[in-house]
Amino acid sequence: MTQNARYHHGDLHDTLLQEANTLLNAHGVEGLSLRKLAERAGVSRTAPYHHFRDKNALLCALATQAFAQLDEIIQRQLDTTGNQPDIQAFVIEYLRFATENPEQYELMFGRTLWKSGEPTQELKQVAYRSFRRYAEGLSALLQGRLPQGSNPLRVAQASWATIHGLCRLTIDGIYVNQEDMEAVSQQAVTLILAALNSTKND
Repeated sequence: MTQNARYHHGDLHDTLLQEANTLLNAHGVEGLSLRKLAERAGVSRTAPYHHFRDKNALLCALATQAFAQLDEIIQRQLDTTGNQPDIQAFVIEYLRFATENPEQYELMFGRTLWKSGEPTQELKQVAYRSFRRYAEGLSALLQGRLPQGSNPLRVAQASWATIHGLCRLTIDGIYVNQEDMEAVSQQAVTLILAALNSTKND
C-alpha cells in the first residue's frame, strides 16, 4: 500500500490541516511550507496542492478553522445564557483560547493575511460572522444599559478591542501569568460596564 493510499480525499484535507497546525506551532508562519507539510503528512510533494493552491490558501484555511473554533465559543456562551451572555466568562474563555493558540490567533488577526496576504472569501465570512454574533450577544446583554445615543456596534468594537489588547499583552510576553491576566480581564469588564452604567445615570 502506498503512502497516498492511506487517505481518502476528505481525510487527507483534514490531516494536512492538523499537521499544518503542528508545524505552525513549532516553527511559526516562516517555518511552514507546503513541501514541509507534505513530508510531515507522508504524502507526495504535489498532494497538498490538490487542497491548497499555495501557502496563502493554506494559511487562510488554518485561520478559518481557528475562527470557527472561536465562533463555537461565542455560540456556546449564547446558548448557555439564553442570549444574555456572561461577558466575563466569555472574556476569560476568549483569553484562554488566544493564549493556548498564539500562532493561530496571530493568523486570525495579524498582518500576514489581512495586510500582506489575500484573505479568502471563506475566511472573511467566518471572521465577520464571529464578530457579528459577538456584537449581537453583547447588545442583548447591554439592552437598556447604554447611554442615550450610544451606537451598540461601536460599543462592541471597543469592547472587542479591549479583549484583543489583553490577548496581545499575554501572547507578546508582557504579562505571562495566566491567573493575573484572568483577574485583569475581569476588572476590565467590570470597569466597562460600570462606566456605561454611570454614564447612563448622569
